[in-house]
Amino acid sequence: MNKITVDHFEEISFSDPAENLHYDDMLLARAEKGEIGNTLRIWESPVYFAVLGRTGQAAEDLHIERLKTDSVPILRRSSGGGTVLQGPGCLNFSFVLSKEKNSELGDLRRSYHLILEGVLAVLKNLHVRAVFRPISDLALEKDEKKFSGNAQRRGRKFILHHGTILYDFNLDLITKYLAMPKDIPVYRQGRPHRDFITNLSIRKQDLIANLKDLFLAL
Repeated sequence: MNKITVDHFEEISFSDPAENLHYDDMLLARAEKGEIGNTLRIWESPVYFAVLGRTGQAAEDLHIERLKTDSVPILRRSSGGGTVLQGPGCLNFSFVLSKEKNSELGDLRRSYHLILEGVLAVLKNLHVRAVFRPISDLALEKDEKKFSGNAQRRGRKFILHHGTILYDFNLDLITKYLAMPKDIPVYRQGRPHRDFITNLSIRKQDLIANLKDLFLAL
């Protein structure tokens, strides 16, 4: 049985990358004020942009001149985690979840496991054999290629969990714009971006429908 459920589901995207990031922070702020409860938002940016985690360093993580030449914005999100490239073909799922309703969410590592357990169940329904790789990745079981990265911002009562799923992304742009990260998980085995990151062969709407069916409390 899925241990994470939401009372509210939104599928809403904005044309402005900054507005997409701001909307997630607004949902967390509303939850902290008691205006909303557990929420799942699905979104996808129609344009490419690079986004740094809370403590990421652009000079270390990005090929800045290439991004500037191509007019790709560089933004920063409020959650932790590494620097990523966003855009068409990258589906985002954003959870706002109460630590009071589920005490296990109070533990950072346990919270990743709980949330991504549910995402793995969704993928299993779609015949995708995937595995959780601590502390916050999902990868294909057969070759351990990563298709999902996750990060969190932790409020007083709620957490904001950011997750991505690549399903039709231009993977060559990741190599073009992102430097090799300094901190890499063991399972990556030093592989460059193009050999490590992959798309899932699934339909976007099937993925969204299954996420909603599993997590939305009826």
